[in-house]
Amino acid sequence: MKDEFVILVDEHDRELGVMEKMEAHEKGTLHRAFSIFIFNSKGELLIHQRALDKYHSGGLWTNTCCSHPRQGESVEQAANRRLQEEMGMSCNMKPVFSFIYRAELDHNLSEHELDHVLVGVSDDLPVINPEEVNSYKYMSLESLEQDIKLRPENYTEWFKICLNDNLAKLKATT
Repeated sequence: MKDEFVILVDEHDRELGVMEKMEAHEKGTLHRAFSIFIFNSKGELLIHQRALDKYHSGGLWTNTCCSHPRQGESVEQAANRRLQEEMGMSCNMKPVFSFIYRAELDHNLSEHELDHVLVGVSDDLPVINPEEVNSYKYMSLESLEQDIKLRPENYTEWFKICLNDNLAKLKATT
């Protein structure tokens, strides 16, 4: 992770500069991110369990893929790159909304992100990168919503926030 940088932004997504990724997560500085939600033709969401040794939120379940664009890279380019790197798949995606959130994480880290959400549909099975992903499964949004209510500790903070605040928007895309 050394020498990985995130793009600092204001609340209107205007670039303010860059910061080393770990420093941004230690300080909770607002930066640009993206979250990918891939559904299959049955309307089920592909979720993944983060690798157990990730620098934060290891072993927790979350959306299909998420990360940060690099400087000079569009959100769409970054989303395509990371979907291939993490899940070993490609998919046509469209941006559907963005939101700002702040969440406290393990290891004294925090997320403060302007998160761009992209949605796609694919029946391709992932070929996971074990350095990033421990496991994956498909779930209906209704089953997922119920499981998060019963076992919130099994899911990443940003995923819970995104679903809680934007579930209707996600359902409208499937």
